[in-house]
Amino acid sequence: MQLNHQERGLRAALPLSPVAAACAVLISVLSAPVHAQNAAAPQAGDAPVSTVVVAGIRRGIEDAISVKKDATSIVETISAEDIGKLPDVSIAESIARLPGLAAQRVAGRAQVISIRGLSPDFATTLLNGREQVSTGDNRSVEFDQYPSELLSAVTVYKTPDAGLVGQGLSGTIDMQTVRPLAFGNRTFSINARGEKNSLGKIANTKDTGHRISGSYIDQFANRTIGVALGIAHMESPILDNETGTYEPFDQSKVSGVPAGTYVTAGVKSLAKSGTLKRTGLIGVLEYRPSKMWTSTVDIFASEFKQVDTNNQFEVNLGGYNGSNNPVGFNYSTVNVVNGTLLGGTATGAYPLVRGQYNNRKDQIRTAGWANRFNFGSWTLLADANYSQAKRDETYLENNLQLQSASGGAFNDPLMTVGWAPGSFARIAGTLNYSDPAKLFTGNSIYGYGSTYAPHLKDTLKSFKLVATLPVPDVLDNYLRNIDIGINHSDRTKTKRQPSGQLFAKGNPTISSDLLYAPVDLGFAGSGVVPSWNVPAVIAKYFDPINYSLANNAGTISRAWDVTEKITTSFARANIDADWGGVSVRGNVGAQLVHTNQSSQSLYADATTAAHPIEDGKSYNDVLPSMNLAFGLPNDQTLRVSLAKQIARARVDQLNAGFNFTVDTGTRLPSGSGGNSKLDPWRAKAFDISWEKYFAKKGYVALAGFYKKLDTYIYTFSETRDFSQYTPGTIAITNMGQYTTSYNGNGGMLKGAELSLSLPFEMLTPALDGFGVLASTSYTESGIDIKEVNSTIGKIQLPGLSRNVTNLTLYYEKAGFSTRVSTRKRSDYVGEIGNFAGDRQLRYVVGDSPVDFQIGYTFNEGAYKGLGVLLQVNNLTNEAYETYANGKDRQLEYAKYGRTVLFGVNYKF
Repeated sequence: MQLNHQERGLRAALPLSPVAAACAVLISVLSAPVHAQNAAAPQAGDAPVSTVVVAGIRRGIEDAISVKKDATSIVETISAEDIGKLPDVSIAESIARLPGLAAQRVAGRAQVISIRGLSPDFATTLLNGREQVSTGDNRSVEFDQYPSELLSAVTVYKTPDAGLVGQGLSGTIDMQTVRPLAFGNRTFSINARGEKNSLGKIANTKDTGHRISGSYIDQFANRTIGVALGIAHMESPILDNETGTYEPFDQSKVSGVPAGTYVTAGVKSLAKSGTLKRTGLIGVLEYRPSKMWTSTVDIFASEFKQVDTNNQFEVNLGGYNGSNNPVGFNYSTVNVVNGTLLGGTATGAYPLVRGQYNNRKDQIRTAGWANRFNFGSWTLLADANYSQAKRDETYLENNLQLQSASGGAFNDPLMTVGWAPGSFARIAGTLNYSDPAKLFTGNSIYGYGSTYAPHLKDTLKSFKLVATLPVPDVLDNYLRNIDIGINHSDRTKTKRQPSGQLFAKGNPTISSDLLYAPVDLGFAGSGVVPSWNVPAVIAKYFDPINYSLANNAGTISRAWDVTEKITTSFARANIDADWGGVSVRGNVGAQLVHTNQSSQSLYADATTAAHPIEDGKSYNDVLPSMNLAFGLPNDQTLRVSLAKQIARARVDQLNAGFNFTVDTGTRLPSGSGGNSKLDPWRAKAFDISWEKYFAKKGYVALAGFYKKLDTYIYTFSETRDFSQYTPGTIAITNMGQYTTSYNGNGGMLKGAELSLSLPFEMLTPALDGFGVLASTSYTESGIDIKEVNSTIGKIQLPGLSRNVTNLTLYYEKAGFSTRVSTRKRSDYVGEIGNFAGDRQLRYVVGDSPVDFQIGYTFNEGAYKGLGVLLQVNNLTNEAYETYANGKDRQLEYAKYGRTVLFGVNYKF
């Protein structure tokens, strides 16, 4: 009997959450009754058993269990319930429900995935087994670029495999599209859904949207040709209510505040309005003229456009008044708790109303061509891959302030402000900021406005050859076959991010034709403020934008190219044996990885002049791995994995560019920028997993993992020789501090996971149709990261939540289906895009979003194949909150509303 599969199982002290406790009880309860059911095999002469066709929720669950059970590595899987029907609106939402995985929400959507407590930097993403490019500065894929309607399954590899090219250190996520020749006949599928957000209309954005998708699968020429086509379009409103404080909280002296108190220099309230549009397309062509040759071409394309505006009210609380005639900022009352200012009343502030506009366009194109040749005793795979991503983004900021007609801003007689964990900040003034006729585009305390425009391109080309060879007769009882292969990839990512200041012509107010509906910021006590067409206002009233490096020296080091050429050779022996009556499957092998990395960029000298610079390095890694799956009695599997792993540095960290300066006071040189000589993260990993299966209907698993990170990449300052750059400057020495990313010592990461998938009919027939999917994980790290910045201080691993829990309860019977799902993760350090469009680490409060759906599918009659569906995402309107190095130092608090979707599916 050969069994298998997944997960891990160490960890001494696992705190029992409700989900963990329920799983633990079910482990002990299930074995006897289920074993009795499994033992009741049909005997000769028994009446024929009717065939039950499983569809919908149960089909997706059982398909995923089959993949998990049959795999030789430790994996987690989700499978589509039907053509174009993965279980969630977003592919990231579905992935985040898998054991040991967690999602970070961006603008209310699950976007990036952490695996086993490690940030997205440590994972890689594949499409049909091929590495994917990304539209961000790093390697991590933004999953909302991939429509869930176009994917048939996702497999997450938690352990390395010598034959898996492009694998990550924390895990590898492989998204899969359909294979048309695997279907028995022609299939059409159409899905349409409308959506509505509970926040209602904001500015010029309505609160409704839609999703439409269609799939076509067919076979021709006596099933030697298969074709699959799919298209998915989404148009969704971007709406939120949000407040935020300036970072960092520090001990700056502010009038009226006790000395030594941690203060923030400002607070804001805003309502975001905008629209997200995405269109995705897949195409698959399979050609199988004989059993000797199969050729498959895959294409995927995605167009993603997001346009939004922060309609914002803001006040500086640090005493800064710009060029206005100061009356003297002062807190008249303060609320100080544990040494941190949490608000008060203040005089002498100059609030402003801002429009912050962002227009982002992303494009992904990927194509792969795989040819499999069967020569009888051995096979050959030749696979070519091309993938390219582009991002073009424009940020525009336009500031308005109450002023007299002759110029000169008005200060507010009394501002009331406050912020505390778990709620919106309060920011209320005495004056009226709702009348656009009194708000001028003239020089505010932060100038007229600013702009930046990132442009990014990521291109990857690769080719792979893999031969599967028979083993000598002497090894036939131990090995099934041997794979040997080589893969070469060439990847180049380029980024340019020009920026500049905006200057208005005169001091006008905004004409009525450029105004949108007023925005209510009452959730923060800020009243009503105007909203407007920011790019049109800038085009009408402002000077042309100047993005030249001569006028924007701070953008010089943001212009970079990074190239990686990687050759991976591997050998893998596939095990299929019987050791003392115990079936053993798995593999043992190794990869030899040669990496050549280089970067071309610019550095800015002490006069802010730009100069070209190029740097890089090459290195080799040998990565052995072993995966064993022991088939135990009663449909149990014990898995063990050992491996060495790497994860290459973030692409933006490999940037060769930097800024150089000499302090005019101390006359000491210094600099900051990238480091193209970084080595990768390197680790040794051990995984163990016990799994008990109930045929393919359910399973329970307990797993543990231990990773020893030999190295880690930190950002800090070290002394550097600047003799190449100091001639002609006022520097009194060539030695100075250079801030960048460096390789350092790593540490330990360990954890345990408990997961369960169970239809309740296995407990009692009375619960036929009901079922549960549940998992809980605990992860801890011994890696301490030096202070990243003054906002967050010393931290643990980014992306690490100690506790992650997922729970789904479902019911499905006679065409009717419903489910409710929730996931919960503890606080973690997340990567947030800051005001300048750069990467910023902040603490993120763990959230617990709840999703619900109910539907009915006609399985017979005139409406056979038709389904109706009602979904509610973020049912409880879960907040998103970030903070500095203490929860009382809140940075952001936002609510994105609940989204209701109603739609129909039709398959024929």
